[in-house]
Amino acid sequence: MPSPYRALFAAPGSKGFSAAGFLGRMPLSMMGIGVVTMVSQLTGRYGLAGALSATIALAAALCGPQVSRLVDQYGQRRVLRPATLVSLAAAAGLLLAAHSRWPDWVLFVCCAGIGCVPSLGAMVRARWAALYRGTPQLHTAYSFESVVDEVCFIFGPIISIGLSTAWFPEAGPLLAACFLAAGVFWLTAQRATEPAPHPRDRGSGGSALRSKGLQVFVGTFVATGAIFGSVDVVTVAFAEEEGHKAAASLVLAVYAAGSCVAGMVFGLLRFAGPPARRWLLGVCAMAVSMIPPLLVGNLPSLAVALFVAGLSIAPTMITTMSLIEEHVPRAQLTEGMTWVSTGLAVGVALGSAAGGWVIDAAGASAGYGVPAVAGAVALAVGFLGFRRLERPAAGRGGIVEQHSERERQERHLA
Repeated sequence: MPSPYRALFAAPGSKGFSAAGFLGRMPLSMMGIGVVTMVSQLTGRYGLAGALSATIALAAALCGPQVSRLVDQYGQRRVLRPATLVSLAAAAGLLLAAHSRWPDWVLFVCCAGIGCVPSLGAMVRARWAALYRGTPQLHTAYSFESVVDEVCFIFGPIISIGLSTAWFPEAGPLLAACFLAAGVFWLTAQRATEPAPHPRDRGSGGSALRSKGLQVFVGTFVATGAIFGSVDVVTVAFAEEEGHKAAASLVLAVYAAGSCVAGMVFGLLRFAGPPARRWLLGVCAMAVSMIPPLLVGNLPSLAVALFVAGLSIAPTMITTMSLIEEHVPRAQLTEGMTWVSTGLAVGVALGSAAGGWVIDAAGASAGYGVPAVAGAVALAVGFLGFRRLERPAAGRGGIVEQHSERERQERHLA
């Protein structure tokens, strides 16, 4: 039987925009850690480095949904290129300011400008939705993109840190900026697969966040982002306490690999029943999977625990993207997807800060209590908002249900 993933790329243009999206998404995992590595090497000030990285994340959280809203209205090409040029100019300013030892406020201004970077993951998923809306292939497409996300997070930090430490301090952020420029301009050059814009009347504006279902997703993924952010920080501290700080990157890569494997398998499966229940089950699995890291006593057992924890991430993210397509108007799909990424980014910043505070107060082992609490919060929000997820937006149905309705109509016409 042919692979569903191979069949996915039978659509004209799908290979091109997916490859461009992969290239343009690499900076997501490279820029922040690259800035930390660059600034710490140039100045030795880890506090400043962390603050600058947080500024990029928070600026992206603020600007990302606004950029995506404009994309929904005016199209990817007209919006992404100017936004990317702003981000690239800010990145160039940051590299120059850091190398020339300019005042700290200049660095912060430049990092805020880098936050104009568009959400390439949402752009690519919007193209898949335009190709396969209402068919089971969209589930496979979202699964593939979730795997691509994990691959970026496995290799991006390794490349960025490696270049900045082995070549010159600015090398990691510089390569991230090059990837962003190449990915965005390659993607926007592919006009045939670009989703049609949806201009809005003066009285029909408003944010996609007005959707009650989307509010549940964003709230849940703020807590989920806190899991990710705290796990990163606490794992580095735990590895340092064990005397093998360099091994932290390998342990975190295993965490991402678990999600990658689960995403690949999940994309091959077909499910019956309401996707909202699968989503809640995934959130529950993420919460429960944060308990074993509290009990481990060494790095090998931690790696095993985090690999198992990673197995629930990609399936939950994939189901979330499918549900967003149900709960957000089609004219606001890109913005809706970006809001989930924004929730994750805010959560990562909060989780990193909370994890660092607990580590300083009680040690690295106690730090794993932060992702455990964040998981419990995510589950509570999911349960409290579950009723909202059982009522899709008017005129929208589940992917499989839409496909079944299409088949019934074709049989009737035949």
